[in-house]
Parts: sequence; structure tokens; C-alpha cells
Amino acid sequence: MSDGYGYDPYGRQPEILGYDEYGRPIYASASQPQQTYQGYDPSAQHPGYPSYDSYADPYAQQQPQGYGQPYAEEQAGYDPYAYPLDSPQQQPDPYAPQQQPPFPHQAQPPQDGPAADAGPDYRTEQFSFVEEPAEDSEDVIDWLKFSESRTERREEAKRRGRNRIVALVVAAVVLVAGGLGYLWYAGMLPGLDGSKDEAAATGEQRRDVIVVHLRSTDGGDTSTALLVDNESASKGSTLLLPNSLAVTAEEGTATTLGKAVEDEGASPTRDALGTLLGADIKGTWRLDTPYLENLVELVGGITIDADATIPAKKKGESPLVRSGADRDLDGRAAVAYATHRAPAEAEAKQLNRFGQVLHASLRKLSSEPAAAGRTVESLGQIPDPSLSEKQLGASLAKLAEQAKNGSYDTRVLPVRANGTLSRATSGGMVKQILGGTVKNSDTEGVLRVGVENATGARGRDDAASVALVNSGYTVVKGGAAASARARSVVTYAEAGDKAKAVEVAKTLGLRESAARKGEVSGNADVSVVLGADYKG
Repeated sequence: MSDGYGYDPYGRQPEILGYDEYGRPIYASASQPQQTYQGYDPSAQHPGYPSYDSYADPYAQQQPQGYGQPYAEEQAGYDPYAYPLDSPQQQPDPYAPQQQPPFPHQAQPPQDGPAADAGPDYRTEQFSFVEEPAEDSEDVIDWLKFSESRTERREEAKRRGRNRIVALVVAAVVLVAGGLGYLWYAGMLPGLDGSKDEAAATGEQRRDVIVVHLRSTDGGDTSTALLVDNESASKGSTLLLPNSLAVTAEEGTATTLGKAVEDEGASPTRDALGTLLGADIKGTWRLDTPYLENLVELVGGITIDADATIPAKKKGESPLVRSGADRDLDGRAAVAYATHRAPAEAEAKQLNRFGQVLHASLRKLSSEPAAAGRTVESLGQIPDPSLSEKQLGASLAKLAEQAKNGSYDTRVLPVRANGTLSRATSGGMVKQILGGTVKNSDTEGVLRVGVENATGARGRDDAASVALVNSGYTVVKGGAAASARARSVVTYAEAGDKAKAVEVAKTLGLRESAARKGEVSGNADVSVVLGADYKG
């Protein structure tokens, strides 16, 4: 008789006939004969202990003492499927532990009952379902981590190697470029010219040049200056040009700068100056006297060292400008000072005053291009097409910066009596400030002929100028005379020029007796006044 746990009173395990639908074993009754298990000695078992090696069964350590072993894997030839579950002898045991289903890799015993007794004696330790120690799994994980970290270290080493190669290449390129740059700077590269000083001497510096014309609305003369921004040398200059400077007009005839401004206009005058001085003039700034007054007012007035006292236009009023140092001028006083020229005073004096006003105005102007541009727009002047208000503001801002830091000077271009430039002026001041080469500074061997129209008919002097230019002379136009005259006259100042004057008369179809000694214009060798007898 079973004790309810699968063992009889003698500690023997009854035969398991099968399993119920819940997987629990069905034992044979006590009256049925017991099977004798090979190698099993019931008397050797102690009460309260299992009948198998607990160390071979992982479940044995979890069972209480005296609890019977429900599994029969250690029995030789055991077949859990030997008897059907629906046998009438099955009696479910509600207290028996459930039998675990066999693992797929376990060898299945024969289905017939007798053959089970003849099968081999299988033991639990012989099957591969025994769990492996957890340390093996941890070793595998550690190995995978080691392999992964080693791969990452290799990739990182490769990346560092590539980065080092790139850094070395970049460093080499920088060193080579720096070395070549130094050699170029020092003028040591073959095929290149000298040093920076030699480049400056050859006029290779970058310059920004604009021409400004101060035109008096009261009918006075004009004043012209070149504003030069030498970007390479970080220096600014005002080059004042006398009206007597001889330039070549569009027709190829010679004229003075003052006449060109009045008769030719801004664009032809700018081109004539560029050709004469060998300079690239960016544009023209027409600064009529009302705009100069507005400019001085917009910058808050100027301070100059006045070299003359400028009286007021109305009697009894205080002078506009008093001679002396640090004189504060408003817009009206600045215009009066810039245009003042005393009787019999040299033109250079008036030009210097104009230069003082320009310099003082630049020192008060903003060095920021946008702000300087707004000041120019506020003047309300009509800009020249060659130079917009924005461009003019940007140029003036650069000059303002140079005027404030002391890198600015003002000079008057020296002109000879005939309006030409000497070789010394051409190779000195013009070369230094403008970097150009004067084209017609010295007309040695070429006769300069001044032409004035006194015929009473417009355009007669143009025909005379064409005839003279075609004959190889340089023409200086004198405009229309104040009154007409009947006969033409050709005058010369030096006795040695008489023959030249006769040749000029013949060229114009005049009588030889028209040539006579007399006064000539300042920038001409021979002067011609055309009368009504000139037929053209």
C-alpha cells in the first residue's frame, strides 16, 4: 500500500503504470508484484531520504526530506508511454508531482513493456540536457565584448592614422605656401620683380581717384582738385589743379582745364585729365558752392588756420572770416574762404584755401561708409552718372579715416607759364601721388597756338583749330573775344618765334603781315585772334 507519496511502507517505489491527463504518475497497487530494479537495494535506503543520488538531480535540492522521487529516468528500460492513459487501472494521484515532458534530444525507450527491462541502464548524467554552468555563458559574453572592443580599437587606430596623415599634408602645404609667400615678399623668386618698394616705385599701388569741381554760383571761376586714396600705402591726398593746366579736348585740340570745365563738361574733362596725368579717374564730384555750404553745416562746422580775412558782403557787418589760427567756420564762411582770391593774387593761394576747407570737412565726416553715404544724400546735389551717392560716400569715408589719423596731405600741382608740366613734376609729384606718367608734359619742338574767335560768327575758331592740328600744331582754345574785329592778327612774344608765327598765318590763309610781336596767352607760344577777314 502506498503512503501517498509514491512509496510503500518498506520504502520501495511502486511500479508506475502510466500518467494521467495532468502528467502525474499512476502507481500499481500494493497487491501487485513489485519489479526488481537492477542494482537497487531497498534495505540500503534510510528512511526519510530519496532513493537516488540527489547531486545528480537538480530538483532534489529543492525537495524536503522524506519526499519521494517521482521521476523514473534512472530506471533501466523505463518507458513513460508503455501504458495508455485510459487504462482502467489508472487512478490519479492528486499529491504526486507532475512529470516533466521528455527533452527532444532524449533517446526514447521501446514502446513494449517487456523490452524496457532488457534496455540499457541510462543515468541522468548521461544526457545532454544537464544545464551548463553559468560561468561558461559569462565567458562567452566576455569574449564577445573583448572582440568587439578590440575591433573598435583597431578602427580608432586607423582613424587616428588617417587624421595624422591629413594633418601632415595640410602642414606641408601651409609651410610650402608660407615659404613661397616669403620669397615673393622678399623678391627672391626667379622671374618676379624686386620687392614691395620696387613695386611702389613702378606705380603698382592701388589707388582710388575722383575729381571734384568747386563751381561758384556767383559767376566766379571754378576750382578743381583730385582726391586720391592710396589704399596700398594707407594714405590720402588732395592734388589741387590750376585752371591754366593745358589739357587736350575731345577734338584733339589743346585747351585749359578751366575752359574744359566750362565748355566741355564733366566727362570730357575727366577723360582729358586721365590722359594727361596717366591716372584712372573713377568719377566726378560736382560740388557747387551751395552744396559745399550744406556739407560744412552737416558735419557741424570746421576749424582752420585762416591766412586771410574775408570781409562780409554787406557793409557794417563783421568779417566772415578773420585771419588767424583755429578759426571756426560755418557753411557760409567756409564757402567764402574757399573761393576767396584777392586782386593780383596768385591762383595757388586760392587753391590752398579750397584744399584747407576740403581737408577740414573730411576730418569731420564719418569714417563709416553708410553714414558718409547718408551725409552725401542729404546734400541734395545731382550726382554725376559716373559716381553714385553710395560710391561717393564710400570713397569719402576712406579719405575721412586717413584725414583723422594724420595720413593725409594737400598739394598744388606746379604748372609752367604755358600750362605744361615739367619733367621734374612728371617724374616726381605726379608719379608719387597718382602713380601715372604724364603724356604731354613737355611739348618741346611742338608749337602751341592759342586761338580766339573775333570774327563775329560762331564756330569759325573750330575750323581754324582743325587746320592747325592737321598741320602738326597744338591748339589752345581761347573762346570768343569780347568784340569783333575786321582783321586777324598773329602775335609772338620772342623774336625767334617770328618765323613760326608767319607759318601759322599761312596755314590759316592769312597774310604774312598778320604776324607781329606782341603779348600772347600764358600757355601758348603764338596767339591768333581771328577777324572778319578769316574765311575758314
